Amino acid sequence: MTKTILITGASTGIGEATARAASVAGWRVVLLARSKDKLDALAQEIGDTALALPCDVTDRAALRAAIEEGVSHFGELNAVFANAGRGINKPGVENGDPDEWREMIDLNVMSVLYTAHESIPHLKPTKGHFIVTGSKAGRDYFKGSVYSASKWFVHGFAENLAEEMRDWGGRCTVIAPGMVDTPLFDEPKPTKLQPSDIASAVMFALDQPETSAVREIYLMPND
Repeated sequence: MTKTILITGASTGIGEATARAASVAGWRVVLLARSKDKLDALAQEIGDTALALPCDVTDRAALRAAIEEGVSHFGELNAVFANAGRGINKPGVENGDPDEWREMIDLNVMSVLYTAHESIPHLKPTKGHFIVTGSKAGRDYFKGSVYSASKWFVHGFAENLAEEMRDWGGRCTVIAPGMVDTPLFDEPKPTKLQPSDIASAVMFALDQPETSAVREIYLMPND
């Protein structure tokens, strides 16, 4: 049976790589991101099993509409990968930028909550899977890092959501990578984790039998 996964932050990096991996594995993919051009190009490359829905995932109404359109288009929803996220430019607390914190928290925290809230009713009928991008920064302490604190929230929320979802046979997994070679960095980092590495971890979690719920995958670059 062909299944459907919805991916946020799907236009580049980890989200794009996961869309490709899921498509190769036979999944239908609903692609969400703000960049219409990049989404359209990716969907055209994948073909009829992809649906591009440009969307700001911090806008709850827009996110709800996109999820509903994806479900209507493909008929059901079997998995969600809440991958959209961002870092900050000014580190630390004393010298940090509260306005930048707000933008980051809206994406790293609130959009994850919105994505879960709006997608769970669609995942319940399929006993679906919710996956979210955490970080090594959500497992360790980094001096004055508000970004790290946002990822600590993600890790705690994922475990709590997993306990809620198990009531109806659903599963929740947090993917916790170290440094990944993504467009967030100005310089390429070929020795670090690649987006395809994270995509492989997502697919591993999705491929588990019904008796197994992978709660966390923690992976680091091997350099």
